[in-house]
Formats: sequence, C-alpha cells, structure tokens
Amino acid sequence: MITVKMQRECGCFKKSSYKSIETFANIEDAKSKANEICESMNINFCQKHKFISVEENDEITIKMSINK
Repeated sequence: MITVKMQRECGCFKKSSYKSIETFANIEDAKSKANEICESMNINFCQKHKFISVEENDEITIKMSINK
C-alpha cells in the first residue's frame, strides 16, 4: 500500500474535498492523486502556498511552502 499525505493543512486545503491521508494499491495511482491535488491547490485554491509532492519509500508527502 502506498500512502499520500499532506504535510500540513492550510485553510484552503481544509475547505477542499481532498483528504489529508489516502492509501492506494499501487504507486501509479498514488502519484496521479498527489499530482492532481498539487495542481488543483496551486491553480484553483491557494495562492498563498505552493504545493509539491515528494516520494519517500512507500509514501508520497505533499509539502507546502510560501508562494513568492
């Protein structure tokens, strides 16, 4: 099982329909979901933060930084 999780949740993320932790049967589905979340949050929701996904072992963490 591969886990996709948010490192921290900003207010915009909490207002979205995304879950902070999800598990997937394979890495391709997990990467696809992580990329979907990052793209959506970067374009449609939060202009204050930038979201990127980082793969580490059996986990993909969506990290947030201040958008400059």
